[in-house]
Amino acid sequence: MGRSFRWLWSAYAVSTYGTWIAFGAFPLIAVQVLHSTAFAVSLLEAAGLAVAAVVALPSGPWVERRAKRPVMIAMDLLRFLAMASIPLAYFCDALSFGQLLAVSVVSGTASIAFTAASGAYLKHLVHGDRLLVANGRFEGTSWVAIAAGPPLGGALVGVLGPVVTVLADAVSYLLSALGILRIRGSDVASPEASRASGLLSGWRFILGDRALRRLFLNAILVSGLIMATAPVLTVLLLGEYHFPAWQYGLAFGVPALGGFVGARLSAPLCARYGRHRVMVVSGWLRSFFPLGLALVQPGVAGLLTVIVVEGLLITCMGVFNPILATERLQRTPADRAAQVLTTWSVSSKLVQAALMVIWGGLATLTSPLAAITLSGLLLLATPSLLRTDSAGA
Repeated sequence: MGRSFRWLWSAYAVSTYGTWIAFGAFPLIAVQVLHSTAFAVSLLEAAGLAVAAVVALPSGPWVERRAKRPVMIAMDLLRFLAMASIPLAYFCDALSFGQLLAVSVVSGTASIAFTAASGAYLKHLVHGDRLLVANGRFEGTSWVAIAAGPPLGGALVGVLGPVVTVLADAVSYLLSALGILRIRGSDVASPEASRASGLLSGWRFILGDRALRRLFLNAILVSGLIMATAPVLTVLLLGEYHFPAWQYGLAFGVPALGGFVGARLSAPLCARYGRHRVMVVSGWLRSFFPLGLALVQPGVAGLLTVIVVEGLLITCMGVFNPILATERLQRTPADRAAQVLTTWSVSSKLVQAALMVIWGGLATLTSPLAAITLSGLLLLATPSLLRTDSAGA
């Protein structure tokens, strides 16, 4: 797909690996360095996600009107400076909980803007018939980073402490910016994009397209319900079932490899069976498998249950997500892509933050396993939204 695509892909890869190497670093710093309470750590996770989404909302029209490569470079540099401020403050003995929260918001906001710009640029860079392959490569890279990053980051934390992993994440954004600088050729911008459409234009476009509306609702509900159970599952495995840390890491590292396999299979499966059929089947399956977590028990059997269930779920996500990304880009005009992608990211993060809080309350009132089971049951209703005549076959 050309040299420019390879540089874009490489920039994405290095920043994604940096992010996952530093995965969990903020809560660790909050607990180990700042001695924060459990409530404060939960607030850091949920508030950072929600505030970043709200702050990023006006960025859609702004990104739309500008050339995308400079926007990506600027967002990478902003994330580099934000992340680098943490080790600097730490070594100056000036690190605070407020700074962690501010960096979480700044980094999250910049990530949403970067994602919108990179998605719009990918649509410009890659021909429509190659978009599925391109999205599959990004998806596969993401899942390999999820599998390899946290174990590597855990080793770094054990040897050098959590602040060093944040520094590694900061450097990854700098390297990403340098990679994007190497891209040559034309860029894409929509300077005439309507300012009057304002912040709601992305939602208007999504909700005005029947197929896109169904995909949007399905995507944010599925991701929200799955992410809502992530902290609850952590409490269940580490708190109630007393899984050792290495088993906990294994339970989520090994299944991520299924995402890589699914991403590699996505385009061949679509070529053989048709994009719509593969999207619907993988979408149904990714909503069915999480219910298997209701069977998790202590001990080795429970560990194997988590690995198998998460592996099947993530494999289906690896197949589904590139198709969703391709369908979304192909259904969106070039002069609306950044706004639609921003709206999509903001909506998803807000729903995730809200459901995390709700499911945390449910787990407290009932039990972690009951909350996980309820999420699995609700997920069974989401595939009905995939009954769409969208598709490119």
